[in-house]
Amino acid sequence: MQTAPLYKLQNVEKLHQGRLVLKLPELELTPGQVTVISGPNGAGKTTLLNLLAFLTMPDKGRLEYAGREVRPGPGLTELRRQATLVAQDAYLFNSSVAKNLQYGLNLRGLEPGESQARLRRVLETVGLAGFAERKARQLSGGESQRVALARALALEPKVLLLDEPFVNLDPESEAVFERVIQDLPGQGCSVILVTHGREQARRLAGRELRLEAGRLV
Repeated sequence: MQTAPLYKLQNVEKLHQGRLVLKLPELELTPGQVTVISGPNGAGKTTLLNLLAFLTMPDKGRLEYAGREVRPGPGLTELRRQATLVAQDAYLFNSSVAKNLQYGLNLRGLEPGESQARLRRVLETVGLAGFAERKARQLSGGESQRVALARALALEPKVLLLDEPFVNLDPESEAVFERVIQDLPGQGCSVILVTHGREQARRLAGRELRLEAGRLV
């Protein structure tokens, strides 16, 4: 039995202030792999990630997820719980690392015991065991990005979307991100990330796509 594509885009166009910034006649993304999208600034990479995270809708065309068309409406809330986007400059609350991680879990209604177990597990995954009570605003840049990654992982998404995750990372944090990205497909989480680095893309990708001027090349 053939598995449905994770995402399927047909004749998708996206406008920004009246300007066409993304034009994709056809694109299918396979579940269970790392997909790396590379391209220069202004290529439409972040615009595409926002579509795949269901934060915006196409201005034209059809977007499908797991075989079903994505439409505006109440169903978007459930879809957004399956796809989590980590932005390049992830915002952290001015509180402890633990409270940053617990915020999304509380919104999901997790029991305190399960929430604490996930918190410990994801902090270990990103190499920050013992950081739960640290003040998030006092962390280094690389540590902050790892907290943002841990916060996303705690939600156990089906799809993890990463916008330029390696920008300004120290070598230790970069190694953590690469390890986590490579391990996630084996745990049932597909990864889609954008980056400028072609070498890193080739090292990580199960598939590499390149965008230029809003089009696949």
